[in-house]
Amino acid sequence: MSNEKALTPVDQRIVDFYGDEITAVLVEADEDEQVFVPIRPICDFLGVSWPSQRNRINRDPVLSEVAQNISVFVTNTQGQGQHREMLSLPLDFISGFLFGISASRVREDLRDKVIQYQRECYQVLADAFLARSEMDVSRTVTELTHIRDMAIAIARMADQQLVLESRMSKAENRLDRAAAVVGELGRRVRVLEHRTAPGQPIGEEQAAEISQQVKALAMLLTEQDGGKNHYQSIFNELYRRFGVTSYKLIPQGKYTAVLGFLDEWHGQVAE
Repeated sequence: MSNEKALTPVDQRIVDFYGDEITAVLVEADEDEQVFVPIRPICDFLGVSWPSQRNRINRDPVLSEVAQNISVFVTNTQGQGQHREMLSLPLDFISGFLFGISASRVREDLRDKVIQYQRECYQVLADAFLARSEMDVSRTVTELTHIRDMAIAIARMADQQLVLESRMSKAENRLDRAAAVVGELGRRVRVLEHRTAPGQPIGEEQAAEISQQVKALAMLLTEQDGGKNHYQSIFNELYRRFGVTSYKLIPQGKYTAVLGFLDEWHGQVAE
């Protein structure tokens, strides 16, 4: 297992698997994204010894190489949210880990559950993140379409200006004429940018502001009800309400609405 500093996920989800709430996180590394699954909660669900399974992972030449410590947001015994380092495996290796658990060696009442995990767990977790991949493709197509439309519009404006340029009197001041052409092009480009910008994702500073608002609201909710992961439930509501799979994908045009929604929620809870 890698001894590097625990990785911080860019997205965290709770996936319901026949009543078990399995945590899955999305991690960015080397400009790539990969889904990891913390292992200890699964061991608890299946009634197997966590220390024994951790040792098995460390001994395995494949699992030990891909395992990572991930900083996962959890709710502690006092009902307070906090980040905790958890040994996790990439989603692609979950089936390999599960098939290393012998159903015949667990309690009889858990044998069918172990087999169910071995048969279906990977696919259920993979499906939970499929929507994000489809959203990324859609966002890329939309961005490329905006760039193409802007390029076509600029080319047309340039053609129009060339026609006007040819008709202008040679006696006019060429420098003033060039300045007018450049100024008009700049104005039109700014208009086009303004029209397309609302659809672009928010920037890093805006994403950080949303994250801080969510954390503040989660802490307030946890003070009143420590029985669930409010941090993740707030993000899930944001994703559902604004049609995104990550707060970093929120369009510029919806940024103000998102902050207003969080402020209103915070005010209702604080009353």
